[in-house]
Amino acid sequence: MARPSIHISIFFVVSFLYVTSILSRAITNQTAELDKLSRIRAQLKKINKPSVKTIKSPDGDIIDCVLFHDQPAFDLPELKDQKTTLELPELPMGYNISEDTTTGVENFQLWSDSGEECPEGTIPILRTTEQDLLRVSNMTRFGKKDIVKTGHEYAIAYTSGDQYYGAKANINIWAPKTEQFDFSLAQIWVLSTMNGFDDLNSVEAGWQVYPNSYGDSNPRLFTYWTRDGYQSTGCYNLLCAGFVHVNKRVALGAAITPISSYNGKQFDMHFVIWKDPRSGNWWLSIGSRILIGYWPSSLFTRLKDHANLIEFGGEIVNFKVDGHTTTQMGSGHFPGEGFKKSAYLRNLYFVNSINQYVLIPVSNLQTHVDHPNCYDIKLLSGGVYGTHFYYGGPGKNPKCP
Repeated sequence: MARPSIHISIFFVVSFLYVTSILSRAITNQTAELDKLSRIRAQLKKINKPSVKTIKSPDGDIIDCVLFHDQPAFDLPELKDQKTTLELPELPMGYNISEDTTTGVENFQLWSDSGEECPEGTIPILRTTEQDLLRVSNMTRFGKKDIVKTGHEYAIAYTSGDQYYGAKANINIWAPKTEQFDFSLAQIWVLSTMNGFDDLNSVEAGWQVYPNSYGDSNPRLFTYWTRDGYQSTGCYNLLCAGFVHVNKRVALGAAITPISSYNGKQFDMHFVIWKDPRSGNWWLSIGSRILIGYWPSSLFTRLKDHANLIEFGGEIVNFKVDGHTTTQMGSGHFPGEGFKKSAYLRNLYFVNSINQYVLIPVSNLQTHVDHPNCYDIKLLSGGVYGTHFYYGGPGKNPKCP
């Protein structure tokens, strides 16, 4: 007669253990979520600096106007005591620039279309949001390139083996379609390496479409740097202590406008990276020859002296494992289609020597393409475009499965 009570007791014990297990998992999940939220807020506090003015961009971006010496670069010990007077760089011969670094900038970014700008003594910084950090899989590497070498595909032109002190190119602006976790970009790389990838020093600038990082598919102005092959040093834009931003009207990471259209009007922007012979810093200028800022020489090992490799062109990252990505490069059309249909880089130059320090047209370019049926490049020279090339492609297609 005792069996029913035993069954009932067992039932209640099992039920109690089941409910306890559910509650325990719920508490564990809640604790993990609170811990993640706490880590996100701590990282946001580290990344976002106090602002004196905030500007809301039409595309939803928030631009913080941060005092010049409150920007991330001045967290570097070697820059903490730097004077507030900005020493302008010495320019390569053949390249002129206004000493007024805040005037003459075209409105090529959405946030400044309304005429808004940051006050004197401040610089614009794209605010990092909670949503930005929630989109990434590894918060500790937010703002850094992935260190996995597979998945990156290139269509580039390059020159190597000499001593280079800068590079210049006009980069055609497009908005290629990308899959969620992929990116597509066009840029200049100024590189120095001797012992393989691990000692690679690089400064980079161009435009990039990267939905998982920025939350949309707009082409955005970006910079990058590393001194150890993207392993632990460097970052995009101002997401770590590195690049020193000097211009109050141009925001790194902000959307570029207008963009080129297929068989329609074309837009490009010239980028110049060069080493200032006095300070040793690597400077960046874009648009109407306007100074944007510099990478301090102290960031680097090999680039303290000179570069030995210059690259121009496009890159995508393909994380698809069951076939090729549909992510486009450039305009999404192959270089054989030519002007107004394929993306280009034109008027390619390098700075030849710290002694002569002259911008010289690149004449000994070589090309590299990982998968020409997916993305390709076509090198040309002559005419008003000088040394130039068309590049890009659609990604996945019948010949690129």
